[in-house]
Amino acid sequence: MKLLSIAVPCYNSEKYMRKCVDSLLAGGEDVEIIIVDDGSTEDRTGEIADEYAANYPGIVRVVHQTNGGHGAAVNTGLANASGMYFKVVDSDDWVKKEAYMQVLDTLRELAGGEQVLDLMVCNYVYEKEGEKRKKIIHYRHTLPVGRMFQWGGCHHFKKGHYILMHSVIFRTKLLKDCGLKLPEHTFYVDNLYVFKPLPFVKNLYYLDVNFYRYYIGRADQSVNEDVMISRIDQQLLVNRMMVDYLADRKQELVKNKRLYQYMRNYLEIITTISSVLLIRSGTEENLAKKKELWKYIKNKDKKIYTYLRAGIMGNAMNLPGRGGRIISVESYKICQKIFKFN
Repeated sequence: MKLLSIAVPCYNSEKYMRKCVDSLLAGGEDVEIIIVDDGSTEDRTGEIADEYAANYPGIVRVVHQTNGGHGAAVNTGLANASGMYFKVVDSDDWVKKEAYMQVLDTLRELAGGEQVLDLMVCNYVYEKEGEKRKKIIHYRHTLPVGRMFQWGGCHHFKKGHYILMHSVIFRTKLLKDCGLKLPEHTFYVDNLYVFKPLPFVKNLYYLDVNFYRYYIGRADQSVNEDVMISRIDQQLLVNRMMVDYLADRKQELVKNKRLYQYMRNYLEIITTISSVLLIRSGTEENLAKKKELWKYIKNKDKKIYTYLRAGIMGNAMNLPGRGGRIISVESYKICQKIFKFN
């Protein structure tokens, strides 16, 4: 069995996928790299993937599939994963070799221990186009460093301080056993990927290394604000799915205070992002969708709604009138600076 399976979702990724895959090859025979060609049609993505599989037959595997979106590619990667642990690395991102070696060494050490590791968390770095100073996202003040711990051992999660797909390495069997399946043809499903498995996570480990390099700068990236507004219905679908999941599991989750607090705060951030994008679009249709979203939350679970609505961000997102909407956007910008989220 391989130590780590890494899924690389690719869609027309010819221009940047080599940097990604080359950085992952440094892991050697302990690593299984699963390149998922998600129906690429406009370039040589599939051909390049096959080239890697031919040159590194013991390390690289390729799956070609009809286009299903990022979620479908992650699903395929997970379904084909044989490693003990599982990581997703997007094709325009890469990993740092020194940190990569530390990750693998730590996974090897923990794999033979008495306690079963469910989730490893590492730092990630924003590689933003045109900026020399790199922003590092770390968890030193929230998670115990360099030892196994459970949710109760976490410190208080500040608003806006959450764990993204870039941060996590899950135990493969945990993801399969919890039935994780991401929606197809939908962007922003990475939020579900780092949300739905959490109730099944018992043992965590935080390795304080700057492992994942998250590239920001392509105009067509899904996190570009204009792109997000154009795909707002997909953002809202993910938002509602997170509401449903938290509400449906609330009775179980409230017994684990730190975990529930974290998941509720994460939902608050996602709902705030949905709301501010709908406001910034400025259309009557999208303003109506914002009202529908908050009504949906209220109908699903009044206590969760009250928490989200009464908070500083919930209040800021629901100010009346055009003037209120201007204040909402400015309040969001202030919250970004205070709580350090993007």
